[in-house]
Amino acid sequence: MAIDMRQFQATFFAESREGLDAMESGLLSLEAAGNDLDTVNTIFRAAHSIKGGAATFGFKAITNTTHLLETLLDQVRGGKRSVDAELSDALLASVDILRELLGSAEAGNPDDSGRSEPLNARLSELLTGAPVAAPAVQAHSPAAPAPSPVEGASATHWQVEFAPHENMFITGNDPLRILRELARLGSMDVNCDTSKLPSLTDLDPHTAYLAWTLELPVSIKRAHIADAFSWVEDECDLRIEGVGQAAQGTVAAAASAPVNVATAPPAVVAEPVAVTASPAAAPAASATPAPADGKSNVTPMAASKAAEPADSSIRVNISKVDALINLVGELVITQAMLKQQSNALDPTLHEKLLNGLTQLDRNTRDLQEAVMSVRMLPVEFVFSRFPRMVRDLASRLGKRVNLRTSGEGTELDKGVIERIVDPLVHLVRNSVDHGLETPDIREATGKNPVGTVTLNASHQGGHIVIEIIDDGRGLNREKILAKAAERGLPVSDQMPDGDVWKLIFHPGLSTAEQVTDVSGRGVGMDVVKQNIAALGGDIDIESVLGQGTRVTIRLPLTLAILDGMTVSVGDEIFVLPLGYVVESLQPGAGDIKRVTGSNRVLKVRSEYVPIHDMGEVFNVPRGPDTVRLGTVVVVENGGRKLALEVDELVGQQQVVVKSIESNYKRINGIAGATILGDGRVALIVDIVSIIRAQQAAA
Repeated sequence: MAIDMRQFQATFFAESREGLDAMESGLLSLEAAGNDLDTVNTIFRAAHSIKGGAATFGFKAITNTTHLLETLLDQVRGGKRSVDAELSDALLASVDILRELLGSAEAGNPDDSGRSEPLNARLSELLTGAPVAAPAVQAHSPAAPAPSPVEGASATHWQVEFAPHENMFITGNDPLRILRELARLGSMDVNCDTSKLPSLTDLDPHTAYLAWTLELPVSIKRAHIADAFSWVEDECDLRIEGVGQAAQGTVAAAASAPVNVATAPPAVVAEPVAVTASPAAAPAASATPAPADGKSNVTPMAASKAAEPADSSIRVNISKVDALINLVGELVITQAMLKQQSNALDPTLHEKLLNGLTQLDRNTRDLQEAVMSVRMLPVEFVFSRFPRMVRDLASRLGKRVNLRTSGEGTELDKGVIERIVDPLVHLVRNSVDHGLETPDIREATGKNPVGTVTLNASHQGGHIVIEIIDDGRGLNREKILAKAAERGLPVSDQMPDGDVWKLIFHPGLSTAEQVTDVSGRGVGMDVVKQNIAALGGDIDIESVLGQGTRVTIRLPLTLAILDGMTVSVGDEIFVLPLGYVVESLQPGAGDIKRVTGSNRVLKVRSEYVPIHDMGEVFNVPRGPDTVRLGTVVVVENGGRKLALEVDELVGQQQVVVKSIESNYKRINGIAGATILGDGRVALIVDIVSIIRAQQAAA
């Protein structure tokens, strides 16, 4: 039966992209912190995993590039090369090319070698050039003697001992592929080692397998033999020993002892007779001194567990998660209907039924929270792309920038994360381009020549707040007003700073002195505002000339389910998102004052808050029999409050958000709809747009 490889390739593509992200992050940290062995090993493991998977599926272009990349990284691990600016640029360029090659392979063009040829030539030049003298690699173990180079070593005869681990068979690998690759190098004698085969009665098919001893009477380089095992070197015990070392070999074969690949400490990773130590075992082994007999006391399993805590995960298509969330949403609605119908039941006669419904209510809420958490992702998924972007942008602009991030573990709905990426990219680019000065200007004004851009994420109430802060030149009030006046916008010198800063969100308004490929066309900030508003969020700007700018974005945690306060207006029910609600009260006759025409304000303790009748805002007719209790709900957004007059408070509940825009059209002041327990449709109020409309009318 033919096996459909596409399902395995999809996993390879997803894992490879994660590996590239880890490589990029590690390379950037190496640039900042120097040659750290753990970081180098992490990058090497990622490159090695991508190479092994690509070789398995026959993606030659990816395999060739990762092989060169892996060899360079092995030189860094061996202390023969340091990560300087030239190497760092080449390695980061490799990450970009590999992303393109993965995309080509995924689209059905795996041999798109034309993309990678210039890069491969660049990497080959780095490999063949004179190695750069490297400082000692910062390791967490006692210093080891400098390892001997092995890639160029050759011999007239090679002996290879190969014993696969059982995982090699469980994952579906084909060990015979090794023999086929070695056969291309020349003649070979294969002897089977049956030492792992017990008696027939004790035979366990999962642990009984052959080991091989291979004799290769050919004069070739050791690296050519090691390449045949590169895709399984983490899943086997391997020894490659040369006999009759040629003149170019740097170390005699007798000078080295066989080393088990799974237990070799980092100090011997480059010895001529041992392939690279198992990446999973390296960090743990480096922390444990080797015993006097030269053998490691860390078993492969123990090393793997010591390296990182056990964790497991499963990849699920997001459409399946969305379908599950929709079903849970329908369950919440059904549960609310049952709860409402149960209010008419006699508690004495239906005690067990009511207890069961109470338990159902509890379980439904727990299930809802658990399912929603599946869609929650840390903001780190967004923040992780900025170190590379800031590095490249600063290099192009001739600036020195330090990027700081905090709150990366703050979780946000996946749908929100996907749609907030572009606005954040534009804001960070603006901070580097418009906000930060060049080093000479910063020094002339008494600042650190290295500018700082800070990304913060935190929870505040039912929202997530993301801040983009820079310590640059700040916004120029006079320049913004002049540009706005040129475009015919209604401005005045008496405008408060907050209103002036909002002018930059107007389409086409830019204060850049020249148009570049980075910015200056007046396109972007208006789109940023629109995208954030479409998510039910808002954006504020604070700036001090010469000191810097702070951009604050407030977003809902999720777009699917929210906690709301239900209120009645006439015969209609509205839902006010609970994250915006400050308080509800019944004001006295003297608490409401009328100012300038029909506008009214409500005195709430020591401040006056504008008040609006929701019936008038949404044009809801009220019958003569409508009982009005004079109830007011005070809501707040971005430090601005508004009092909404309603007929009655109905209650507080979690509601499932249904989109009106996708099924009908966008309605001003309405963020969505939901279905209540009695089957009626209730509109969810867009508090942000109502407060903005009130400000514009004031």
